[in-house]
Amino acid sequence: MDEIDDPRRLLLIRALTAGLMGTGLSSAQAISFGIFGSKPRKLPESQSIYGLSGQVTVNEQPATLATRIKAGDTVQTARNSEIVFVVNSHSMILESDSKLLIEQPEGATESLIISGLRMLSGKLLSVSRNSSMRVTSATATIGIRGTGFYIEADPERTYFCTCYGATEVEANNDPQSRENIVSTHHDRPVYIVADGSSGNNIRNAPFVNHTDQELALIETLVGRKTPFVFSNDAYTGPRRTY
Repeated sequence: MDEIDDPRRLLLIRALTAGLMGTGLSSAQAISFGIFGSKPRKLPESQSIYGLSGQVTVNEQPATLATRIKAGDTVQTARNSEIVFVVNSHSMILESDSKLLIEQPEGATESLIISGLRMLSGKLLSVSRNSSMRVTSATATIGIRGTGFYIEADPERTYFCTCYGATEVEANNDPQSRENIVSTHHDRPVYIVADGSSGNNIRNAPFVNHTDQELALIETLVGRKTPFVFSNDAYTGPRRTY
């Protein structure tokens, strides 16, 4: 899917990236999205959540804009729900029907340092810089060296896009299926599957379901910019064929 075909999500992305004052959103629409304030900017250290909509929980408790999120927490979204949040220098969008465990260093009890992200189900867009960690799903283990990435996880297949930066992708049940990916702009999306032959569990994939505008938003929330420039009036990802 090269374009966003969900009008509600498109409206949310426009609200988040442009700020409420320039979007034409009514007050009722703004409140329903759970978004407050104006143009996106770096979040203060006392704030974890930039925006949320629908039913979102942190450690099985309903989340609000005042909820703090840290390593060790589990964040979950229901159908037609979404959360945009920051932990330390990591910024993320967890989409609907998703469950994410934010792993902490061994022995830590209260920490903003993330050692890994475990995608139990669903879809996540994330950015970080100069911070190594591991992202795991049912079929894949991915080493992150500070990068922008998008992942969709289900029991039989993982979709993974290195939006920019360097990653190490490996199939959980096949050490022969391993690939180092260096990307500047969504150059090598892949599927990591569970049922392929030895050495053949990482496969070409199209660019789907995330945008440069979303990346720009979450980089802004941690005081950074994306390493590429794009048009402000387009809400699509790069069109690629594989």
